[in-house]
Amino acid sequence: MYYISIRKEDWHRSLEKLLLTCDIFVPVKDDYSLDYEPFRLDEAEHISYNNPKPATPLKNFFLPVRENVTAGVDGRKPRIIIGAPNCDIEALMLLDEIYLDETFTDPYYRQRRNNTTLISFDCFGTNDHCHCLSYGVRPYSVEHADLALAADGDDICLRVITARGEEFAALLSPSRKLTDTNSVSFIEQKHQSVEASLAAKNKGLPDYHDTGQLVQKAGNGVWVKYAYKCVSCGACTTICPTCSCFLLIDKPDFEKVKQMDACQYPGFERVAGGDDALFELPHRFRNRYMCKYVWKPQKFKHMACTGCGRCIEACIGKINKNELFMELT
Repeated sequence: MYYISIRKEDWHRSLEKLLLTCDIFVPVKDDYSLDYEPFRLDEAEHISYNNPKPATPLKNFFLPVRENVTAGVDGRKPRIIIGAPNCDIEALMLLDEIYLDETFTDPYYRQRRNNTTLISFDCFGTNDHCHCLSYGVRPYSVEHADLALAADGDDICLRVITARGEEFAALLSPSRKLTDTNSVSFIEQKHQSVEASLAAKNKGLPDYHDTGQLVQKAGNGVWVKYAYKCVSCGACTTICPTCSCFLLIDKPDFEKVKQMDACQYPGFERVAGGDDALFELPHRFRNRYMCKYVWKPQKFKHMACTGCGRCIEACIGKINKNELFMELT
């Protein structure tokens, strides 16, 4: 792992040249939100560097909301996705476990993963509900992403992490390799500042393992209390960077459409005979927490919640899962 530096103007022009062979997405902030947009040189001044976090989770680039899975895997252009926070990068590791399993590999997911270069942003600030550090996820990438970016005024510093990242770095011109640690000392200072802020903001919040134990032992009362405000919209699950339930819908001419589903939707577990184990709202509400903090940890190595806080921000009923966990401690 090492750093390279490039002037921001040269960085933008390098990206413009890459548009001939790649699709490039960058985070852009407007009056309403921060989200990914296709890169355009004339709009480069609107790129939001090192600010958490795009409204769209990274998973949507690999698991579309709706797709025809009988159409065949197409040969799309390579993609460069710039600006994913490390909470999303870590969430992608769980999706890799699920969809790249050797026994049942999803060819669509695999093709998109193989076709994508990931350039993460170090977070130089926090949102109200960010709590990645409580779960052991750092607000910056040192693995899994191909590169990680930190902007300093008119300079861009890139931490090269993988072999794919090295290949990408070789395409940037003019850039230089940084050998003086003082040149990147500002990055370490930002890391320490953000981690201190996260630790202070989430003081007392149980870690991922302890949360699982609390959820498993929780009585019905807490689920009834918090489910009272739930409207079953499914926003918490669809916006989550690790939730990946889907339906397969049969269409005429033997077509199958894969469509995102959510355990918070009424009828999620309803079967043909009419039985529905999650018919009662508190049971359905509890199911999501059991899945994330109890059942998935029993099956997979990577976490099913990386502390991005999007579910809290998206909830129409203003349900704060962290308040629920603090009540259980």
